[in-house]
Amino acid sequence: MQVVLWDIDHTLIATHGVGGEIFGECFQQVTGHRMREQATVDGMTEPVIFRETAALHGLDSTRAMFEEFAACSAERHRVRADELRVRGCALPGAADTLAAVAEVPGVVQTVVTGNIRPVAEIKLGTFGLDTHIRFELGGYGEDDDDRAALVRTAMARTSQALHITVAPEDVLLIGDTPADVAAGLANHVHVLAVASGRTSAADLARAGAHAVIEDLTDPLLLDLLTRRTN
Repeated sequence: MQVVLWDIDHTLIATHGVGGEIFGECFQQVTGHRMREQATVDGMTEPVIFRETAALHGLDSTRAMFEEFAACSAERHRVRADELRVRGCALPGAADTLAAVAEVPGVVQTVVTGNIRPVAEIKLGTFGLDTHIRFELGGYGEDDDDRAALVRTAMARTSQALHITVAPEDVLLIGDTPADVAAGLANHVHVLAVASGRTSAADLARAGAHAVIEDLTDPLLLDLLTRRTN
């Protein structure tokens, strides 16, 4: 058994500003304050981004506020899905790689993402990248603030759903940020970093990724899977 855990933003897709605009809309709806600046987002979970953005505006936030924000975010992503499709994009090689991995015997694909699950499903569905993803097995922003905990959540859900024991050596995590790398290393899983986001290949290697590629058109991913499942 091989479990592939995908990050979403800047690994499989780019929203080209739509996601940030929706965050701002929902932040203002929940807090009553126009968002002047947003906390660092790369590799962070939605609850953390919301809480730290609120702090930047001198606001204390609660879990109830985040849940209201999350509901707004899911609704706004649904409403703006057509716009997301036009302005955003699936990243090079994403669709072909997901399909190719699905052909490898014994491989299950899901996501570990700071997005809440409804937004993750909308984002990937908008670009036709949801076909091979087992969303019910993933780890999401609403599950925990800590990205490393989301890896453990996905492993536990996969173990329970498939009636197997998913060990660290069974898992490949794919992401584009040092936070993705750190989450994988904290759980002793193999990490493939993709330099398709804001972090360079050199910095991802320095963060400790086991392998680094420029984008998903690189055949190294399938080579890794083939070697580890044979």
